[in-house]
Amino acid sequence: MKNIFRISGIILIFFFIYSCKKDEDKTIKDGEGNVYTSVKIGTQEWLTENLKTTKYSNGDLIGTTSPISKDISSESTPKYQWSYNGDESKVASYGRLYTWYTITDNRNVCPDGWHIPSDDDWTVLTDYLGDRSIAGGKLKEIGTVHWISPNTGATNETGFSAIPGGYRYPTGQVDFIGYYFWCWSGTEFSSDPAMANMWYVHNSDSGIYYGPMSKYWGFTVRCIKD
Repeated sequence: MKNIFRISGIILIFFFIYSCKKDEDKTIKDGEGNVYTSVKIGTQEWLTENLKTTKYSNGDLIGTTSPISKDISSESTPKYQWSYNGDESKVASYGRLYTWYTITDNRNVCPDGWHIPSDDDWTVLTDYLGDRSIAGGKLKEIGTVHWISPNTGATNETGFSAIPGGYRYPTGQVDFIGYYFWCWSGTEFSSDPAMANMWYVHNSDSGIYYGPMSKYWGFTVRCIKD
């Protein structure tokens, strides 16, 4: 009888360790160790937070500029990340800003098993949400903790929780935190001039829009599961 109890106890311990290991394996971590949550929207799974990492998924550092306001417009393929205006206290809520060259580097800024969304990925998302004139509101975090009033149409019914991290100009200025969620697409618009598409929502509209911008700008990143 004692042997039975002993064997049963070993089995329970093994099961507990196995269950903890499975939960650990599901944890979404970037190359720096930041942990993220995610949400299923239709057939896709998206991170619910803006990317925060200062490292690629293999552990290599992503550079930044010194000073933080350095003009990078004359560089060839600048690969940088920044906290907004150099304020690290904003990273937890708003994430970091990245150039397009950074987010398309083959070392991958997203957690393992995740990638930068293409225009096709964004289109699948917005089509699932219906008309683009209202899809932005379904993605935006509600309230005015992070969004500047009026945060028009925000319901966050998807759980995507879009946060307006603003952007960085190639010449070094930052602007519009609280007003715009500008997010990179991995889809190139043109190589000369160097432009790529980004998708955005803003505080006074419930729509979602996209268009080309210079690859030198610093924008927010959201990753999508492979």
